[in-house]
Amino acid sequence: MPFAINEDAYHGSRKSLNPTPCAFEKAILARCVSCKLADRRLLAERETINCHEVKAQETCTRLRVALRANSAFALKITSGTDDLLPHNKEMKVQCGGLRGLQWAVNGSEEVANVHQLLSDALTRFGDIASLPYAIIVQSVSSFNIRQRNNT
Repeated sequence: MPFAINEDAYHGSRKSLNPTPCAFEKAILARCVSCKLADRRLLAERETINCHEVKAQETCTRLRVALRANSAFALKITSGTDDLLPHNKEMKVQCGGLRGLQWAVNGSEEVANVHQLLSDALTRFGDIASLPYAIIVQSVSSFNIRQRNNT
């Protein structure tokens, strides 16, 4: 008999283990960014990322929503930006968006600390709505997920 995973039980356990999930979990797991507030947790042979600060998690979530909304046209998203995105588009939003923001803030693409990047961006631009989305969306559009080596 094949092993089956009860996804409902997994998600229920995940919510109790990870009460403040990182808004940029996919980007952190893919190692295209990192964050000092990220805490890795293992559950059912999967890895999740928890944020240490509720306020920081809320701010990052607002940024991710804004990145999705501003990138919708470039990513050819026709449905609501609150819907689940295909993995490749979500990676473009998260990795490309944070790299574009890093470029706009200090001319580098390496994101060593998402929390610090967002703090610096808010200090420089005032609020999430005032971020330079023209620059950020260019980075979202040009971001490519590294291809697997199938050899």
